[in-house]
Amino acid sequence: MSSVNTDKLSSARFAQKTDAFVEIFTASVDFDQRMAQEDIDGSIAHAKMLYKINILSESELKDILSGLNTISEEIKQGVFNWSIKQEDVHMNIEARLTDLIGIAGKKLHTGRSRNDQVATDIRLYLRSEIANITDQLARLQHAILDLAEKEAETIMPGFTHLQVAQPVTFGHHLMAWFEMLSRDKERLQDCCKRINIMPLGAAALAGTSYPIDREMTAELLGFSRPSNNSLDSVSDRDFAIEFTAAGSLIMMHLSRFSEELVLWASAQFDFIDIPDAFCTGSSIMPQKKNPDVPELVRGKSGRVTGHLISLLMLMKGQPLAYNKDNQEDKEPIFDTADTLVNSLRAFADMIPHICAKKENMYSAAKQGFATATDLADYLVRKGMAFRDAHEIVGLAVRLGVDTKRDLSEISLGELQKFSAEITEDVFDILKLEGSVAARKHIGGTAPDTVRTAIESARKDM
Repeated sequence: MSSVNTDKLSSARFAQKTDAFVEIFTASVDFDQRMAQEDIDGSIAHAKMLYKINILSESELKDILSGLNTISEEIKQGVFNWSIKQEDVHMNIEARLTDLIGIAGKKLHTGRSRNDQVATDIRLYLRSEIANITDQLARLQHAILDLAEKEAETIMPGFTHLQVAQPVTFGHHLMAWFEMLSRDKERLQDCCKRINIMPLGAAALAGTSYPIDREMTAELLGFSRPSNNSLDSVSDRDFAIEFTAAGSLIMMHLSRFSEELVLWASAQFDFIDIPDAFCTGSSIMPQKKNPDVPELVRGKSGRVTGHLISLLMLMKGQPLAYNKDNQEDKEPIFDTADTLVNSLRAFADMIPHICAKKENMYSAAKQGFATATDLADYLVRKGMAFRDAHEIVGLAVRLGVDTKRDLSEISLGELQKFSAEITEDVFDILKLEGSVAARKHIGGTAPDTVRTAIESARKDM
């Protein structure tokens, strides 16, 4: 007769011990121990509910709560002994609880499974991480608002196809970044609504025969409500995919910011100076000042997008309900959260110290005939059809190219050869200041409009 394997809390079914390599290969405790406090919080709420329905006595509840608090302190102090033999964070905590308080520790798992337990822990973890990420988003948004206010009148070229298109203000450009982050914050908040639904009580897949009070547990853990279907509860990872999708969009936006900062800091643009604290030098070229922070954030965007694809592929072939595949959900989630917090923090620390080189920006805006559209609009206001105005301005631009002059540098007489409608007042709009000042509608680049947008944004935050 074979001896029974009793190395693990869940081992009585097996006659043989787990292969040593398989034990390591299938264990998740090395990474899911990060959710230890969430697991303890869930267990505390579950124990209180079990006491309410008379599964636990008052003394057993007291022992369980005391034991869980002791374990929490051991983990915080770094003295908790994590064991691969117990596979994961849940079994490690339960085994230690049983060591501390005896049989009452074994009663804690009544009416639940690791399937609904881990699903609850991940949701609790993400709820907390979204709060951290949102805090860093807000820090970055405040930094952008401060810099935009400072640079509300700083004129720079606006680009399409990376070609000079029309003049804008640096403050207006910064506020475009702010709008992107505002949408990101809304997506996280919306995602949190679906995260904040409690799977605990679904047990392994079919619910439990015990008269559990899921509403009570949900209230204790701060969930908006219990989940509606036990099968879906333990197998759903939509919320994790949605989180990484929102995270991918945040990182895509930060990558776009990074690309502009890298370009603008180059000698070819020379629009900004990134402070030394956020740059590094070269091991061989002493003159180099490399914009490492934005470059690294730009690179990390691909990492988070990869996690999104990983989770989508993880889930696409799974039947209901829980499968071991889902052990692979945690590392992408954890790394996405870490990458978001760290990238946002780096940007929030860096942006307040960005220095705009106003003269260089202004000079660049004078290149490429940035006020050509203003001249066309001027002629339209005089009663000309836009297509005719477009053709006339094209002729004026050709003259400017041939003579290497900006439109504002061409004489009135020369401009009137293209249209008699052009008069002295044209130079008010051909100057960069006149061009940006004219765009004073909602969403425009005029300095006063930018300041109004900043004021409105501060009130909404």
